Amino acid sequence: MMAAPRKIETSAILPLGEYAKVRAERRRQITEFKKHRRLEVGPYAAFYFESYETMLHQVHEMLFIEKGGAEQVPDELAAYNPLVPQGSELVATVMFEIDDPVRRARVLAGLGGVEHSAFIRVGGDTIRSVAEDDQERTREDGKASSVLFMRFPFSKPQVEAFRSGKGDVVVGFDHANYGHMALMPADVRQALARDFD
Repeated sequence: MMAAPRKIETSAILPLGEYAKVRAERRRQITEFKKHRRLEVGPYAAFYFESYETMLHQVHEMLFIEKGGAEQVPDELAAYNPLVPQGSELVATVMFEIDDPVRRARVLAGLGGVEHSAFIRVGGDTIRSVAEDDQERTREDGKASSVLFMRFPFSKPQVEAFRSGKGDVVVGFDHANYGHMALMPADVRQALARDFD
């Protein structure tokens, strides 16, 4: 199995006109690809496990939507390259998906620090989340952001245990106001195993 690229290079970016021609098919492909990289945890949280492919797609979409040309490329690469897994970790965008704005505000008000309470349990080992430090995700008033970026650094034995397919993989939170967990389905586990070297 060939290792996935670990960094999006400028050479991987299609010119806007070329991307426009293949956009519909690319969007269909990435939607199918992402089906095996999403996991709901509790009533509101969804983990979207990122990869080189998902971030390359995101860069193309941002360039297509904002039409900033070559000048925009460095900013997009700076924003999205940090979310490409580096071979010994899983990286997730975690979204608290609550349609009703009043309920969303109420729930997020009680979730301060939730970005530090996520974990992945593989066998007897617990891998704690490391929140992206690009900005503080919990405001001074204690309200959590509805979008969080987390990485889960694995040791070699933890990677081997994850890849083995044996035992359960559990993803969850141990936050006082959001103590939910979910069993990772086999298809998601198999897809995410490719993120490791």
